[in-house]
Amino acid sequence: MAATADTTTKSDQKPEVPWHAAYPPPRLNTPPSISHAEVLQLLRDGKRVGRDLILIDLRRTDHEGGTIRGSLNLPAQSLYPTIPTLYTVLSAARIEKVIWYCGSSRGRGNRAAGWFHDYIEDQKDPYMKSLTLVDGIKGWQNAGEEYIQLMDEYQEHVWLK
Repeated sequence: MAATADTTTKSDQKPEVPWHAAYPPPRLNTPPSISHAEVLQLLRDGKRVGRDLILIDLRRTDHEGGTIRGSLNLPAQSLYPTIPTLYTVLSAARIEKVIWYCGSSRGRGNRAAGWFHDYIEDQKDPYMKSLTLVDGIKGWQNAGEEYIQLMDEYQEHVWLK
């Protein structure tokens, strides 16, 4: 029996559907944001990660090089169905600010902050804010030594790529 060649070409394949297409888009294209300098100032002013604010690192396969100290790692790809539970936990803890980031915070960071912002609005919660960290972990790391000192598992060689 002769082997047959695979005749599938790229044009025969369906385009890959992005992971987030399974969920509704956030109502806000650009959710509220916070700069790395503003986060640093909050920390200097005595605000505590886990008590006053939460930092959520949305990276999954690209989670390397370190993370901002105290951050939770909740990969964006599995976030949407957990939003009600996450809100319940953070609300019970009286968290004021939920700060989302990924590598640049232009895709996953904005999307997650938008989804969570929508949920907060739907709960009519005037207390909690959902914010995107401007420029994500790359912006934080590039901001200088003071920021790097506030990273766990920092690996300089990853950032030199």
